[in-house]
Amino acid sequence: MAVYTDLGAEDLARLIGAWDVGTLVSAKGIAEGISNSNWLIETSGGAQGSRFILTMYERRIDLADLPFFLRLLDDLAAAGLPVPRTIHDRAGEPFRMVEGKAAALIEFLPGVSPTAPSPAQAFAVGAVIARMHEATRDYPHARANTLSPPECAAVLGGFEADALHAIDPDLPRAAADAAAIAESWPTDLPRSVIHSDLFPDNVLMLGERVSGLIDFYFSCTDLMAYDLAVTHAAWSFDKTGRIYRADVGRDLVDGYQSVRQLSDAEREAMPLLAQGACLRFVASRTEDWLDTPAAALVTRKDPMDFVRRWRFYQKEGNALFA
Repeated sequence: MAVYTDLGAEDLARLIGAWDVGTLVSAKGIAEGISNSNWLIETSGGAQGSRFILTMYERRIDLADLPFFLRLLDDLAAAGLPVPRTIHDRAGEPFRMVEGKAAALIEFLPGVSPTAPSPAQAFAVGAVIARMHEATRDYPHARANTLSPPECAAVLGGFEADALHAIDPDLPRAAADAAAIAESWPTDLPRSVIHSDLFPDNVLMLGERVSGLIDFYFSCTDLMAYDLAVTHAAWSFDKTGRIYRADVGRDLVDGYQSVRQLSDAEREAMPLLAQGACLRFVASRTEDWLDTPAAALVTRKDPMDFVRRWRFYQKEGNALFA
């Protein structure tokens, strides 16, 4: 999440009036994340609650994909998963257009995102991921993964070596290694709808219970085990990627398998899938680092945090997922 678009109080009040949620009381911009503008909205006098997340879609989202994302939220919530529903406007539409940009109002869910996840929290998240995969094995709507390893390798390959070197001297070598992952990527493993971006800040927890999965705007139809690998890479290290937390990584996978067992082929592929997960974030963080407008209220994230994870999986992955 982030804030790129500046909306004044009058603009926000007028926009919120399109939904039957009462009168705007406050709106606070949310600086975390990188792709969209977000506000925490509080209202009074509404029948659908008093706190919501307003999202204006800015980057990496094709407007044609938005109905998939918002329908998915509603369908997962209806299936009993801890996912916020979309608030439809007075005309029954899931989003509004504002100055050429789409804006949606999403249910606010209680909970706190863990900054240093415990093994028990990782176990709970693993189980919820597996529940989501099982619920969407035969989902009638599909979306291609636009951040697959071939696409991410192409993103890194599109930058000059000097630009990558300016971020970190080791980044050009990672860009050169990306093609090998893309070329060996498996295509015949079980698929479902996946979140594909389930960092701790996209999970809300009340103690050791998952109260919300949020920010589904990279969700797509892809390999279930890849989604687990993405989450493993996001949860099992310190923020810099230098320290691997073996208990968190183990319990995340155990939690997943408490609901859905990995096949032998999936387990064998996990080291490569984890490297591909790291490639995805190296590519997107590099792109954001080089292309984000200087005036945006955004905290840039270091792609080398995931290069270090990538190297760890190259070295230790076979033993890690045996």
